[in-house]
Amino acid sequence: MHAAPSSITAQATDLPYDPAALVDEYLRVLMIPDPVAARRFVSPELKIRFTGGREMIDPAQCAAFNAGRYGWVKKRFEGTEVVAGASVEQAIVYHRGTLHGVWPDGLAFEDNRYVDRYVICHGLIVQMDVWNDSAERLLARAGLAEL
Repeated sequence: MHAAPSSITAQATDLPYDPAALVDEYLRVLMIPDPVAARRFVSPELKIRFTGGREMIDPAQCAAFNAGRYGWVKKRFEGTEVVAGASVEQAIVYHRGTLHGVWPDGLAFEDNRYVDRYVICHGLIVQMDVWNDSAERLLARAGLAEL
């Protein structure tokens, strides 16, 4: 799903590719998980920064991280926004929604917010930043925070 146009969203109709559709498809494939197929969307210079500042350079590392943190996890897409001024040289895309799945102990969860930020250069993802509420939820389960 793509977000409706807004003042911060550009419709990239003059580009030879749709940055929002590229990110949507990358995430769809990555969440299967199929990190090998996800590589076709990324640059060899890819830099990934996950929650907590964890640095990665390959989609397979994302899948491995998720496999360690969750029994399983999927994303529900709520919006994909291309920042105004997108060009072939660079497009910034925000992707947001919620995570649902199962923690490693088998307890199910829903409505765990996330937002991802992508930098796309010449049709390939060169940077991916990932934020979500998983740590807050785990702190709350341990009695160390309130949701």
